[in-house]
Order: sequence, then C-alpha cells, then structure tokens
Amino acid sequence: MRHTGRPRFFPGQKSAPWIVALASCALLAVEAAAAPPPLLLAKTLSDDTEVSHYLVSEKLDGIRAFWDGQAFRTRRGGTLSAPAWFVEKFPARPLDGELWAGRGRFERLSGIVRKETPVDAEWREVRYMVFELPDAPGGFRERVVAMRRIVGEMAVPWVQVVEQFELRDRRELDRKLANVVRAGGEGLMLHRADAPYATGRRDDLLKMKPLHDAEATVIGHLPGKGKYKGMLGALRVRTGDGLEFNLGSGLSDALRRKPPPIGTIITYRYRDLTERGIPRFASYYRVYEN
Repeated sequence: MRHTGRPRFFPGQKSAPWIVALASCALLAVEAAAAPPPLLLAKTLSDDTEVSHYLVSEKLDGIRAFWDGQAFRTRRGGTLSAPAWFVEKFPARPLDGELWAGRGRFERLSGIVRKETPVDAEWREVRYMVFELPDAPGGFRERVVAMRRIVGEMAVPWVQVVEQFELRDRRELDRKLANVVRAGGEGLMLHRADAPYATGRRDDLLKMKPLHDAEATVIGHLPGKGKYKGMLGALRVRTGDGLEFNLGSGLSDALRRKPPPIGTIITYRYRDLTERGIPRFASYYRVYEN
C-alpha cells in the first residue's frame, strides 16, 4: 500500500482537526451559496387601495425564478438547472420573473424545472416571464420599458415580459379579476407605477386573488382583548359540513358591541382553503340573506 503521509482513520476513531475544519468550511460554503436572493414580496390588496396608482398584471401560477446573472435562483436560495440553450442569451445582470408553462399547468412545470438534469424537449414547454428588473433606476413604469428593451434584444420566444395594464378603479379591477379567473388564471398583481426598486414585503406590490362566499352558523362569542376588551373578539362559527373556526376579521365596532346572536347564519368571505379545509383569510361579510 502506498503511504500518503496522512494518518489513517478507522470506524469509531475521531476525525483529525484538519478534517473537521474542512468539513466546517464546506458547510459554510454550502450555506452561503444557499442564501436566498433579496426579493420584492407582495402584500394582500386592501379595500382602500387606489387602483389608478398601480400597473396590473396577471398573477401567474408558476415558479419564482431570480436570474442572478449566471443561474436561476429560487426564493429559498436553491438553483434550477436550465438547458444551456435556454439561458444562452440571458444578460449578465439580474432579472426577476416566473418560469411558467401556461394556466393550470403548475404540477407539470414543477416536474420539468426541478430535475437536476434538464430535459430539452420538456423545457420547450417553459417560458420565462419577466416582471421586475432588480436595482434598475426609476419607478416601476420606467423599469417595464427597460425590461422590454432587454428582452427584445435577447430575441428568444421563450422569454417574455409580463403584460402590464392600467385600470381606473376598483370596479374595473374586479371585472378584470373575474375575466382572468374565468379563463383559468390565478389572480392579479398590482405594482405601484412610481415605486423605486426595493426588496422585502411592501405595499409597492400587492396580490389579488378571488374571494369565495360561504355560510356558517354562529355558535359562540369569544371575548375581545386589548382595544376590544369588553367587546366581541371573534365569532365562533360552524359550517354546514361541521367545520368550526373563529371569525374575527371584518367585524365593525358596532358588531363587536352587538354581535349576531348565537344561531344566526352569517356569510363570510375567504381566499382559499388550507390542507385541513379551513378557510384562509376568512372575513365576516354580513348576516345571511336568503
């Protein structure tokens, strides 16, 4: 056996300090590489949002992909392996967008882009939809113009800028949402037109998904705390399927002082359901009207 000059280690024997040091350095390198990219994250649209201040686009049901100038990074910091031809014309500067395969095809898309070895034929189904230009100057309206120029210079059909449009008020916004959802879309995104580029969860970017209505019976009154001390904190309700949950959002001060009596059927609104079937972002709407 050739002697390497390094000590040999056998099962049960403690590692040498230099091995521990190398392992620690490797772990730190992996953790540094996996650090999530700084992203602009959306808040939920509120009722008092001034729609005319925003540019509106469809909310795509794809996979967020931050192009860091060399590779696609996920929100959690991982990398997505795309074919060389797919990214050949990509710029050395960052882009933010969504890998997308069309409405209602998220599962298919996820199966394509999460493979360590990309399959060319499958990636022909994928588009990269650009919706932000990180660190670019000016407001979002100016960045959209810059995005269109950059994507136009790339001149590849699988890279596109997400269409942005302007709406005058909430009525037009609700109508647009209904049309998108009817066509199989997920919802809308609103980006403040004059906002400079920033990261973190901010009011500059808002998301709007359809609200669903449902009925439930009031089965209890939960006391309020803090500023609602001495008033109603939340309604305890039960759906027709027997599901029980607390409903505290959407209650006016008048309702908190004089809540709907136990046994009253109320209508609530929610955005979607958890895996357990509990309504997410549920909000009291009104006493049920037959």
